[in-house]
Amino acid sequence: MLKFKRILFKVSGEAMMGDKGFGHDVDAIKRICDQIVSAHNLGCEIAVVVGGGNIFRGISVSASGMERSSADYMGMLATCMNGLALQDALEKRGIATRMQSAIKMDSICEPYIKRKASRHLEKNRIVIFTAGTGNPFFTTDTAAVLRAIEVKCDVILKGTQVDGVYTADPKLDKTATRYESLKYIDVIKQDLRVMDQTAITLAKDNKLPIVVFSIKGENALCDVVQGKGKFTIIN
Repeated sequence: MLKFKRILFKVSGEAMMGDKGFGHDVDAIKRICDQIVSAHNLGCEIAVVVGGGNIFRGISVSASGMERSSADYMGMLATCMNGLALQDALEKRGIATRMQSAIKMDSICEPYIKRKASRHLEKNRIVIFTAGTGNPFFTTDTAAVLRAIEVKCDVILKGTQVDGVYTADPKLDKTATRYESLKYIDVIKQDLRVMDQTAITLAKDNKLPIVVFSIKGENALCDVVQGKGKFTIIN
């Protein structure tokens, strides 16, 4: 039985590069798509927001001297490249998809239109949102929360390398413990860096739950949409 029917799955650019230091790893993308397809087959309506950190990270480059707006726009274009890679991999599995971009690029995808996105989800198509919010100074985390609110998702599912939110980085601190649940305000006060504070505040104001889980498990996404497995829920 599904705990969450309409979901927004946040996929980081880093997840798409696997063990490589840059770009795309075919096996990593395949694993991500396998999880999406499995959840789709359970009856989930799935929207995806994809990051671009495997190709270009605007905030890091701006810190090195590039003007921030230009760097952020380059990062948005990187998310479109990742969206195309994800779309291709999903459609090779026979799954109907639509990619929408916050920056118009009619030759390769639809512009973001809320009503169209909602209709695609109703028709059981997977919708891939790219180019963030279309504005510099906002992260793909904020874009994920914004799109989830707009198309009325039940939850944001953020797949990471660890099975939830911890008191400290479990890779560095063996005494770190995992939270079963957190309040939005606790994430903000403790600066837990699950998502940026703009995203967390927007989720809080709209009562949108966020689930943080490990994407590494073979059926991790399926388990989470059914309320199973290890994860941290923020609400």
